[in-house]
Amino acid sequence: MATGWQSFPIELQGGLVSNLSRLQHGVQAPGSARTLINFEPSIKGGYRRINGFGKYDSFSVPVYGSTVVQASGQSGTSLVVANLFTEPSDGDTFTIAGVTGTYTIASSGVSYSSTNKEATLTLTTSLASGPADQAAVTFTNKTSLIEGLHYFYGTQAGTGVALTYRDGVLWKSTGTDWTDISAPSYGTLLVDGASQTGTSLVLDGVTADTYVMQIGDTFSIAGVEKVYTVLSVPTITSGGGTVSIYPALASSPADNAAITMLSMSMEGGTKCRFAEFNYDGTEKFVMVDGVNYPVAGTESGVNRLNSSTDVLGASVVSSHNDHLFFGVGSKLIFSAPFAENDFNTGNGAGIIQLHHKITGLITFREKLIVFTDSTIHQITGTSSSDFALVEISGDLGCPEPDTIKEVGGDILFLGPDGLRFLGATARIGDFNLSLASRQIQEEFNTFGADHANITSTVIRDKSQYRIFGFTAGKTSATSVGYLGTQFTDQEASGFNWGKLKGFKAYRTTSTYTGSDETILFSGESGYVYKMEDGNDFDGETIAAYLYTPYMSVEDPRIRKTLFKATTYYDPEGAMSGSVSFRYDFKTPGVIQPPTSELSGGGTFAFYGASTYGTSTFGGTPETVVETMTTGSFFNVSLEYTFTDAGTAPFIVDTILLEYANNDRK
Repeated sequence: MATGWQSFPIELQGGLVSNLSRLQHGVQAPGSARTLINFEPSIKGGYRRINGFGKYDSFSVPVYGSTVVQASGQSGTSLVVANLFTEPSDGDTFTIAGVTGTYTIASSGVSYSSTNKEATLTLTTSLASGPADQAAVTFTNKTSLIEGLHYFYGTQAGTGVALTYRDGVLWKSTGTDWTDISAPSYGTLLVDGASQTGTSLVLDGVTADTYVMQIGDTFSIAGVEKVYTVLSVPTITSGGGTVSIYPALASSPADNAAITMLSMSMEGGTKCRFAEFNYDGTEKFVMVDGVNYPVAGTESGVNRLNSSTDVLGASVVSSHNDHLFFGVGSKLIFSAPFAENDFNTGNGAGIIQLHHKITGLITFREKLIVFTDSTIHQITGTSSSDFALVEISGDLGCPEPDTIKEVGGDILFLGPDGLRFLGATARIGDFNLSLASRQIQEEFNTFGADHANITSTVIRDKSQYRIFGFTAGKTSATSVGYLGTQFTDQEASGFNWGKLKGFKAYRTTSTYTGSDETILFSGESGYVYKMEDGNDFDGETIAAYLYTPYMSVEDPRIRKTLFKATTYYDPEGAMSGSVSFRYDFKTPGVIQPPTSELSGGGTFAFYGASTYGTSTFGGTPETVVETMTTGSFFNVSLEYTFTDAGTAPFIVDTILLEYANNDRK
């Protein structure tokens, strides 16, 4: 026989938990979740439906480089193009500045020279008119990955700039189209002497012998048609020298005709990584791509750091104690202090040899932490005279460089057994290396095994770490990741987790300027997206799910009758969803109540988002939704589903169950 009504309050906290049995989960952590998709454990309490994302720039990052027409006078179904750093594919489409129409490359229609950075394209239709020399060729397909992404605040007053590396070219954008910044700066280059012909060019005006034209660089000459590619490194004496070029000069340039560098050769790079530094009063960035020489500069342009072949192919980089540190295989190379392109040991540069491949570098508590695929070390000291390599762990490393991030003054990274936490302890010089993903360990093991490409980012304003898995060809809706909110500093157990769906992220970046935080990511669409922006996933609905554990409500062997569930949530706008009551682990034969609709947040409006005179302002900041139900149970789970388009974020804060006890079984 049922007794009087009783209440069972559930404070929602603890995040996603999957390392407990169903009964233990409901008894030990009733406020946690067995499913938590696109909700974040909020530092304000409860679970908050995440923000969406939208395009950072409405234009996609161009492919193949800043391609141009190679010489005027072309017609028919054949087109020669230059300044091309990746081979186009059959079926690619493009437009030509000043020429009507969109053109398609025919089957077997590409003849490409990677040496000359030039291609002859066979088209499926004839050119509508003859294009001008060096007319811009814009490809409309978006098939290749963006291998590098970084948000650089730099010297632009009041705003930052997104940097991307795609198909061997470095681009920048403030949100209004992409600009090529791959042109190296060698000085004010001029033609040295008139009447030159053939495949060599005498030039002068080189600023410094350390920055000279390299093989594969491209340039144009004032008053002369075509784009030219450097075929050999010139020997520079007193600012001048002779360079071998392709093709032969289209005409003889005038003496002192200006030479304009178009791009440097840095194609073939894989996942790029960035670091920022300021050694001379100018904010700069450095980029490594695992194949080429590092490049460094500002949003206005970059140069190679090629004064030593030791840094060729660097895959990770960090600025520490006024030196740039580069990981190249198992070697750790550092520059001279305050000099990014000086690797002379006599000036304070050097090399430290490790036994394993270096996978990550990050500064932590005035030390440089060096991750390899199977060990962790720290660099102590401040200069080449006292730099020392000290082991932190000899049997634990990080095989995924892009998972190493600082969160709340501590470091998270993906180890072979899940997400690890690297933090300091009370003991001087000692480190905590506990497991941060223990609550969802099995899920993380599956996540790591399922993805060959993993990246991560942080949202500092929320003390949050996000990790994403990327699989080419997989839809965004089925792409998964995880987020962890840090509630307790210096403790791995202080992270509460949730699952993400809808983010197809291959590269990520996050920058905090002291007042604003920008979080960007890119997948395989060719676009860069901004996280924490809007109420949808670039036009797609955010599907969010919150399933509580199966709660036995005090005693698992007493049958209860449920009458009502009251949900307390804090909305940021109108919202709606549904809740289903699931009894007794959904055992066959157990009658389950029907799904109930719930809504809230619609009785008040938000200033700035509503129209005065037509919307109702004011109202209660906390919304309460009561859901009547019925049925008897030994344990119960509430399954919340929110799939309405355009819904603003909201916090599900607390649940109150009202029930009566029946007989003991």
